Amino acid sequence: MKHLDLMECRNKLDQIDREIVRLFEERMTVCGDVAQYKIETGKAVYDAGREKQKIAAVRELAGSEFNKQAVQEIFSQLMTISRKFQYGCLAACQKTFSTGFTEVESLKKENVCVVFQGVEGAYSHAATKMFFGDGVNAYHVPEFEDTMKEVEEGRADYGVLPIENSTAGFVSNSYDLLAKYGNYIVGEIYVPVDHVLLGLSEASLSDIKTIYSHPQGLMQCSKFLNSNKDWKQVGALNTAAAAKKIMEEKDKTQAAVASRAAGELYGLKELAREINDEKGNTTRFIILAKNPEYETKASKISLIFEVPHVSGSLYNILGNFIFNGVNMNMIESRPIPGKPFEYRFFVDIEGNLSDASIKNALTGIQAEASFMKILGNY
Repeated sequence: MKHLDLMECRNKLDQIDREIVRLFEERMTVCGDVAQYKIETGKAVYDAGREKQKIAAVRELAGSEFNKQAVQEIFSQLMTISRKFQYGCLAACQKTFSTGFTEVESLKKENVCVVFQGVEGAYSHAATKMFFGDGVNAYHVPEFEDTMKEVEEGRADYGVLPIENSTAGFVSNSYDLLAKYGNYIVGEIYVPVDHVLLGLSEASLSDIKTIYSHPQGLMQCSKFLNSNKDWKQVGALNTAAAAKKIMEEKDKTQAAVASRAAGELYGLKELAREINDEKGNTTRFIILAKNPEYETKASKISLIFEVPHVSGSLYNILGNFIFNGVNMNMIESRPIPGKPFEYRFFVDIEGNLSDASIKNALTGIQAEASFMKILGNY
């Protein structure tokens, strides 16, 4: 008998669900009419005040507190779906916002000036040569922010900055600089990281007391370095700068974690090889330019956005990717200066700025985010 009762319940649910689907499709037809009105009048798709009033009204139609909360969630989702549908209607009528980017067949790499942070022999120098060629006209600056300034102020055509390491994670300072300055990402290059311990020609491992490197270099070799508790680890601007310091100060008790290239450049001896915690360690570098342009073959988009500090705002923003079939590869949050406990989000997605699905998704984010900037398509 219980089995029959369950079947009856399921049959009733099937009938109700069919009616829900019918009403949903009827609702979406009306949403299409709303979209057409907004296209003709130029009215914005997203109306936060109207949505807030609507949710408050439908909550009162429900009986129990549980049902009120459930109805609120259901209608929040319904309105999210409605917005995505309306953005699609706008895109079909060429009403998407202008990205401000120019499409080019390929980047200019010859007769250009490139700036990188660090010194010759640094991994950023290697990234510069890998992307632009060994004969590139390049110069170095001491700080990451200097790289941004050189590009923004027009003294360099391109800049090279590390953004992510496969072991140590994201380079937070670079993300903050992307938000602060008006430069754009136009390319990327992956550089294998193969750290060695470098010292003076007359030094041996038993002589070493202090080891210098960039903090991420120290982190990437933590197992090797921490195996000797007597070694003092000191951060430097970058790995090559650490190697240069050993060469200049000629103190055999000092060593540097850096690349083989840095050792050869500064005449240092390899005291230990293959000291990375993980083999296959790789750093991703981004190529920066002053002007917003992208290659026809570009397939990755980086953007930054901020959302209102209210429940569900990030979910609604990310829904623009979901409803347009856009694949998100990465999301990283950073604190917003001057706004305690509020964050901006950096996202990498797959696609090209000329793709209809990308235009649709970005139109939605532009409308709903409190701030959005496309950092680059490369």
